[in-house]
Amino acid sequence: MAATDKLSGALGRTNAAHLLRRATFGPTEAAIQQFASYTVDEAMNELFSEPAPPELPVDLKTGETWLNPAATGGNSGQKELTDYFIICHLEQMRNSGTNISERLTYFFHTHLPVRRSLVESSEMIYYQNALYRQFAFGSFKELFKHICMDNAMLIYLDNGTNDVSSPNENFAREMFELYSIGRGPQVSLGDYTHYTEDDIKAATRILTGYQVDHSFGNINEDTQLPTGVLREVESGDTFIANRHDAGEKVFSSRFDNRIIAPSALSNGYATSDAARQEFDEMIEMIFDKDEAARFITRKLYRFFVYYMIDNDIEANVIVPLAAQFKSSGYDMPTLVKAMLSSQHFYDVDDAATSNNIIGSIIKSPIDLILGTLRLFDVNVPADLDTLYNTVYIDGIFEFIEEQGLNFYEPFEVAGYPAYHQFPIYSRNWIRPHTLAYRYKFAEYILNGVNPKGEVLGIKIDVLSWVENGGAISTPADANILVDALIELMIPFPIAAERRDFFLTTVFLDGLYVSAWTAEWNNYVSDPSQYKTTVESRILILINAIMQSPEYQLC
Repeated sequence: MAATDKLSGALGRTNAAHLLRRATFGPTEAAIQQFASYTVDEAMNELFSEPAPPELPVDLKTGETWLNPAATGGNSGQKELTDYFIICHLEQMRNSGTNISERLTYFFHTHLPVRRSLVESSEMIYYQNALYRQFAFGSFKELFKHICMDNAMLIYLDNGTNDVSSPNENFAREMFELYSIGRGPQVSLGDYTHYTEDDIKAATRILTGYQVDHSFGNINEDTQLPTGVLREVESGDTFIANRHDAGEKVFSSRFDNRIIAPSALSNGYATSDAARQEFDEMIEMIFDKDEAARFITRKLYRFFVYYMIDNDIEANVIVPLAAQFKSSGYDMPTLVKAMLSSQHFYDVDDAATSNNIIGSIIKSPIDLILGTLRLFDVNVPADLDTLYNTVYIDGIFEFIEEQGLNFYEPFEVAGYPAYHQFPIYSRNWIRPHTLAYRYKFAEYILNGVNPKGEVLGIKIDVLSWVENGGAISTPADANILVDALIELMIPFPIAAERRDFFLTTVFLDGLYVSAWTAEWNNYVSDPSQYKTTVESRILILINAIMQSPEYQLC
């Protein structure tokens, strides 16, 4: 039995919840019920169905979007507009339902990051995000070609200043090391197994001559999104790339000593078409290597499955999945479907429990916060001023940052440490300070207040959810109520002693089970008199589970 063989039969509740925790921004009871009856093929069809078109962000100052097409004037400043875009992005995640497109869009952002304080353009950040969303179900290789020319990326890693007379190696270096093929063990000075310093220099020369288009007038005909421009001038009946290095670029033995040169020159300059052809040749050269497919497969494995990749996982999971990925033309659905359909993903490829996948990843702050809102079907205000300012800027933004994620402001060009930093990966989310704020989040969302003690604008309505959420069949039965909450909120079965702690110590707090039944029945008979009593007990229970180590896992 191969680890990458498909899981057979219906998913069942445990596997359905596991899949939804990893492939979406958190399950709901309705989604778990829906997916529990699916086979993995049916589940993949649902996850990869055509997503709803995204909403454009709105500027509170004008009541209109400043994008596609831009508003005529009078917009807010770039800081506010970038905040509004990020809110729109988070709302796309929260409202993405059982579609995986937003999860893949987020993966691209973590792998190919951008830093708002360096770019300082809400439009460029928005268009980069739109590019990621467009390729969520497309080819990673094709996306990579576009991201190299993306305006935000040209600024972020300085390739917009990479000129034949003044080469800038920043982007070429990160392109190899972080974004496409990876270093591998260093063999010698300047030789990193998969590429060399000479390859960085050759790639830098190929990437000369491109610049940022601040007008957003240069529209890529394939994506219909603004992109950077090749600096060029008209020369006779053609255009020449006058700031592009027109010489031969010789790559090392790591790329089979490949020579890439312009196919056409005019007065010693590469024609514009020839400069673009060099770029395409280089990208094809990089992604023709097996290691490029393996590098991206490892990143996706750590994002969706588990951080640890030992020799067994490398040989039996990464290598075969990467081969499929490469042969598909780097098609994202091909790889992700195979990964999320595998017996390995559902812990049935072997009998060992020490290497279980379910419950092995620490939730990111976004997963914790948005997943909680989704799980408990929290109502979010429709009024944009309340949504933007009260819920997000004074609330969720602070929650995310306090828990260790400075969204759209990664301090490393590799992105956020939890997604790339060996050896602890997702454990980077847990520090004494950030863990305290994870636990404080439970209090904030249950009481409907922000860190300043002000009204948050959102709150878990525990009684409404218990009565109408579809997860608790018999709220009057303490055992049923507690077991249902544990199953929904904790990704794996817990020990009987732990379950009894939540039931008897936390929830009942000295009461008999029959006493809870009486309290609930009294509430049903006279809600106005008994609401506070039953609500307080449920709040204490949910708060305790949310503040447990188990709830931090997915």
